[in-house]
Amino acid sequence: MASELTLGFLGAGRMATALARGFIAAKLTSARSIVASDVMEAARTAFVAETGIKPMPSSLAVCKAAHILLIAVKPDQVASVLTEIRGHVTAKHLLISIAAGVPLARLEAGLAPGTRVIRVMPNTPALVGASASAFATGTHATPADAALVQKLFTAVGVALQVKESLLDAVTGLSGSGPAYAYQIIEALSDGGVAAGLPREVATKLAAQTLLGAAKMVLETGQHPGALKDMVTSPGGTTIEGLHELEKAGVRGALMNAVRAAAAKSSQLGKA
Repeated sequence: MASELTLGFLGAGRMATALARGFIAAKLTSARSIVASDVMEAARTAFVAETGIKPMPSSLAVCKAAHILLIAVKPDQVASVLTEIRGHVTAKHLLISIAAGVPLARLEAGLAPGTRVIRVMPNTPALVGASASAFATGTHATPADAALVQKLFTAVGVALQVKESLLDAVTGLSGSGPAYAYQIIEALSDGGVAAGLPREVATKLAAQTLLGAAKMVLETGQHPGALKDMVTSPGGTTIEGLHELEKAGVRGALMNAVRAAAAKSSQLGKA
């Protein structure tokens, strides 16, 4: 890049912190080229502690300091942020929103005509370079804007361009998905403890097992069902465990979790 990216976070909560740290770790930009603002003192304090970046006093100050603006507030706070910055977002700005459920049409309607907007649904593993993100472009966003967003979010994991109509499903799956995985890891660890393992050993084995299984899916390209069959011997231990999962309806419960979260994302977009 000829010059360093200037990024401004409108909202300095957990996701903004994860992305800022991820972008810096990936060397796409540096702390001196990132600014942020947040109305909550606790969020500002945590952002400073995690990134070393001192927040700015207002959203307007962020607009003046950065060309790439990332809306990273809760969905019900987006309208007030748009109202505050509307007269200050210019043709030089690209606005990226990571607010769950808030559609591109609402974002564009809240800003000056012609504003370039892209909506992204990332997740918190961006902090360790393992985010799963999807994005959709607005009416005026250019191919160069899409390429930039692809580059930013690929630097902290995987980034896929999709139709906006699919972003609620993305929210239900990968946006909320880390929480499902943490609960599974915790449950597996509890099972290990119940079977006699020390907690630290059980948790490390559980987490590494999910990590390894995920890498197998991504790197072999094989269907998860085929990989499952590879470790399921006739009359063996694995089929006994799988039988218990089937009896408990684990697969159905996970499917329902994704659908419920996706439906909630859609509701947020209509609020």
